[in-house]
Amino acid sequence: MYFKYSIIIFLLFNSTICLAQRPDSEIIKTNNGDLVIQPILHGTLVLQWNDQTIYVDPYGGVNAFKDIDQPNLILITDIHGDHLDLNTLKALKTDKVIFIAPQAVADKLPEEYHKNLIIINNDGETKQLGISIKAIPMYNLPEETDAKHPKGRGNGYLLKLGGKTIYISGDTEDIVEMRNLKNIDIAFICMNLPYTMDINQAANAVLDFKPKIVYPYHYRGKPDMSDTKAFKNLVNKENSNIEVRLRNWYPDYN
Repeated sequence: MYFKYSIIIFLLFNSTICLAQRPDSEIIKTNNGDLVIQPILHGTLVLQWNDQTIYVDPYGGVNAFKDIDQPNLILITDIHGDHLDLNTLKALKTDKVIFIAPQAVADKLPEEYHKNLIIINNDGETKQLGISIKAIPMYNLPEETDAKHPKGRGNGYLLKLGGKTIYISGDTEDIVEMRNLKNIDIAFICMNLPYTMDINQAANAVLDFKPKIVYPYHYRGKPDMSDTKAFKNLVNKENSNIEVRLRNWYPDYN
């Protein structure tokens, strides 16, 4: 009996620790209320604005979203399991959720999700729940047919809400479409080899399009984590006006 209760207490204690490891949410003022940013895991984040909750690439199991409102909108960038995680989707309440995804993702989504699915491919646009959404290309360089992320398959996203413009890179390298972005308030930038780009490519691209705030995310590589502190130093050495926010995107939810 003592052993049984010890196990229960151990699990509860670990669950509390794991939840506490998730970074605090952050608030950014917009011209129509607060935007709340919640880092979750790897390439996953939650945005809350104007009574709407947006999940981006929900991944890592339902416990990763404990105490967070159920989504109204889900954006999926690509077909890989750290972006299109069917086990996590099945554990979420999504019967009334609007899904935004490229065709390649739509082809892999079970039929039950198609009733509220809006397909947009690169350069496509839609407006949902008062939020303008544009699909931005994401791909590897050089462009090759056998690339992990070929051009045209996945989407980065550009969101406009409350007078703010938010760029979510998805899995990409320092492509021209990123470098040519203008007037970005918040950018979530990936950096993990061999899947996307290294910190030098990421910093160089950020210095080109000059977002006001940058969050390095999706930085778990193989075999190592990317050095996000070094990325911050590279950016701020050249432009101290770009605010690089380092947060822990790899809490242990298991």
